[in-house]
Amino acid sequence: MPYTLMQLAADIRETLEAGSGRPAKEAVCTLVSRALKDEAFLAAHLKERAPGANPREVLYEDADLGFCICGHVYSGRADGAPHDHGPSWAIYGQAAGVTEMTDWRVARAGAGAEPTLVEPARTYLMHPGDAHLYDVGDVHSPKREAPVKLIRIEGQNLDRVKRSNIKAA
Repeated sequence: MPYTLMQLAADIRETLEAGSGRPAKEAVCTLVSRALKDEAFLAAHLKERAPGANPREVLYEDADLGFCICGHVYSGRADGAPHDHGPSWAIYGQAAGVTEMTDWRVARAGAGAEPTLVEPARTYLMHPGDAHLYDVGDVHSPKREAPVKLIRIEGQNLDRVKRSNIKAA
């Protein structure tokens, strides 16, 4: 039986209603991994985008808890800058292709207009089926050499979140 978007949303809602800490978010990673293994789910929600279209599509936004399920379809290479998700968290689920992720550690906390300076801590590859939690304050950066597809769960819709001012040291 295919895993539907509405079932994924219901499972995430149930998990987050039972707890909001790191263990609950890690349990959501398991749910994302389930969706990543479902070819029908991926085919339905990670369709190719028209050239120039936004690679991010909000597939579901929970009216009560605020979390979002997003589909990301990137057509080419990209080298993302270090960032966090402000007051939110996110789970990246690799559906197709490979993403090189770098986790960063704070070298100097910023204040006012001064950015927070970060240094690379570790780099790893995300392959299809991998899901990884970036909790509040976790600084990371993606690098893609070829097209990739992702399912990303956001603790709140990141379209409405102010990101931290972060720069590589």
